Amino acid sequence: MEHLVQYVQDEFVEKKSFPAFQAGDTITVFYEIREGEKVRTQFFKGVVIQIKGTGSSKTFTIRKISGTVGVERIFPYNLPTIQKIEVNNRGKVRRSRIFYFRELRGKKARIKERKN
Repeated sequence: MEHLVQYVQDEFVEKKSFPAFQAGDTITVFYEIREGEKVRTQFFKGVVIQIKGTGSSKTFTIRKISGTVGVERIFPYNLPTIQKIEVNNRGKVRRSRIFYFRELRGKKARIKERKN
């Protein structure tokens, strides 16, 4: 059964090429929103908290602060409405899933920039 699922994912799921990013990076995701017959592009800019899964079921979670409220959004890699992803800056973190970032406020919530 797993081989069948893998075959369908490889053959029929459209693969997109995005820049490489990891937890701690600040990225901007541009995606389409349909409102009735109108289609518009919206962006979501924030810090990558985690990358989860493998293959075509891979997802990534982005967190941003909107006003005083933290907003998180989960995007599948193969979401057809994603137009592009821009990496704004690369962060230096020691973990692959930075859930501790949710509790940090103010200056403590800053992430050092990674040197390439």
